[in-house]
Amino acid sequence: MTLDEFAIIVGTCAGTILICRVVPLFILKGRELSPSTQRALELIPPAAFAALVANDLFKPELFEQGIGSGILPLLAAAIVVVVALKTKNLLACAIVGVIAYVLLMMLGL
Repeated sequence: MTLDEFAIIVGTCAGTILICRVVPLFILKGRELSPSTQRALELIPPAAFAALVANDLFKPELFEQGIGSGILPLLAAAIVVVVALKTKNLLACAIVGVIAYVLLMMLGL
């Protein structure tokens, strides 16, 4: 890769970041969003988190070593769902999920 090609790639990435992340901030600065838009934007973090987690929960490779190893993440996820419904706190969900998974692995379930 030549220096010119590298500069084009870096410039394109910088332009994309600028257009997609910075420009909307300046356009919406000081404006009040409609309640429906605010509600829609509030759904982005849980949806992103769910997409990341679901990608790791439902892989066929998990069950290649037996049903026990494949069910551990699903059990930990069920515990996280209960915590999420009660607390609605993303940090609490992450901490409880890690602790639940570690404890389930230690118990050998």
